[in-house]
Amino acid sequence: MNIFRLLGDLSHLASIFILIHKIVTSRSCRGISFKTQLMYTVVFLTRYLELFRPFSLYLILMKVFFIASSVYILYLMKVEFKTRHEADIDTIRLDLLMGIPAILALLFNYKFTFFEVLWSYSIFLEAVAILPQMFLLQRLGEAETITTHYIFALGAYRALYILNWIYRLIFEPKHHFDYITFIAGLVQTGLYGDFFYIYFTKVVHGQKFELPA
Repeated sequence: MNIFRLLGDLSHLASIFILIHKIVTSRSCRGISFKTQLMYTVVFLTRYLELFRPFSLYLILMKVFFIASSVYILYLMKVEFKTRHEADIDTIRLDLLMGIPAILALLFNYKFTFFEVLWSYSIFLEAVAILPQMFLLQRLGEAETITTHYIFALGAYRALYILNWIYRLIFEPKHHFDYITFIAGLVQTGLYGDFFYIYFTKVVHGQKFELPA
C-alpha cells in the first residue's frame, strides 16, 4: 500500500467520523443531504457484497465499517434527528442519479456477471453521490464549518485515490490500469472544484462558508 492509498483511506474514515460527530453533538442534520447519504449506503452495499474476497483483515474491517457507519448515519437522519426543513429542499431527482449509473454499469464493466456489474454500478454511483449534497448547499447558500470539513475530507479521499492510481501506473507497471475507476474518480473530483476553491479561500482563513449568489 502506497502513501496516497493510505492517506486516501484515512481521509475517507475521517469524513465519516466528522459527519457522525457533527450530527450527534449538534443533535441536528442541518446542511446534510439524506439523498447523498442514501446513495453512499447503496455504494457500499453493492461494492462490498463479497465481504471476504479478497481475504484481508484490513479490507474486511474497512468494508464492515463503511457499511455499518453508512446505515447508522441513515438511522440518525431519519429516526433520531429527523428534520422536515432539509427534506423540503433536498429535492434533486434521485431516480436519475441512481438510474443513469445503472445503465452505465450494464454498458461498461470488465465482465458481465452479477458481482462485476454491481461493482461497476457502485463506481459510477459514487461519482455522482455528492451532487445532492452540493445541490443542498446551493439552496442553503452557506454551511456550518464542520460540514465543510466533512465535505473536504470526502473530496480529499477521492483526489488522493487518483494520485494512488497514477503512482501505481508509473511504479507498478504490471498492475492492471482500472480505467472505469480512474475516469469516474476524475468526474467525482471535478465536482468538488468550486467547493475546494471556496474552502481554501474562506474556511481555511476562518471565514464563513458562503456560496456566491
